[in-house]
Amino acid sequence: MTSSTLSSNFFLGIWPSDLFRGKSEHPVLAESKKHFSKFNQDLPLEEYDFVVLDTELTGLNEKTDEIVSIGAIRIKNLRINLQDNFYSNICPCQEMPKFSTLIHRITPMLAKKSPPIAEILPDFLDYCGNSLIIGHNIGMDMAFINRALKENLRGILYNPCLDTMRMAKIYREEQWINYYDRYNLNVSYNLKSLSQEYGLPAFPEHNALNDAIQTAYLFIYLIHKLRDGNIKTLKDLYMAGRSWRWMF
Repeated sequence: MTSSTLSSNFFLGIWPSDLFRGKSEHPVLAESKKHFSKFNQDLPLEEYDFVVLDTELTGLNEKTDEIVSIGAIRIKNLRINLQDNFYSNICPCQEMPKFSTLIHRITPMLAKKSPPIAEILPDFLDYCGNSLIIGHNIGMDMAFINRALKENLRGILYNPCLDTMRMAKIYREEQWINYYDRYNLNVSYNLKSLSQEYGLPAFPEHNALNDAIQTAYLFIYLIHKLRDGNIKTLKDLYMAGRSWRWMF
């Protein structure tokens, strides 16, 4: 099973490498592409490094809106390291819409004082390295990040991505199959709602770093709950995702 098989079925498809033929990718992106072309998915989960990330945006249009904040936290040995984090506000090219400020509380003045994304991306790439990427509805975050990477560094992240929203849906289906709350269809896969339901530590929402930390706790919880705690390797996690065809 190749890394592209894992990402396209369980999480997020890796873009074709010939998309940037004739152009020079950032060295970290080129090294990442080489690393994940020979990726071993049979190791215990404790042996992988994970970076959990979140972004705050000017809006949800993947073609016209922009990132105004990136936050990330590292998981190593399946333990969250709160001291090993990445966070930066970002100055967008467009004016900050009022409705977005009401959500993430990043004011136009604060945004203008922040560095442009071109200055942030190299440090962000160094932070991610060859870690696996985790996010809640990670496809949205990666669409914005990869667009910024293409525009500024002529490449994209090749790191396989894991989506805690999809993991939560798998876990919910397992509960229904086992007759737990089978007829309660009024469920939410919102990060805050899931964290409250599972009794996880609560962090103020709509801050990129706080949401990354919240997602990290959700990921650890789901790893221990899926398949009655029998998820041991990355391949086990992939197979759990394949089991529920209605999701993919």
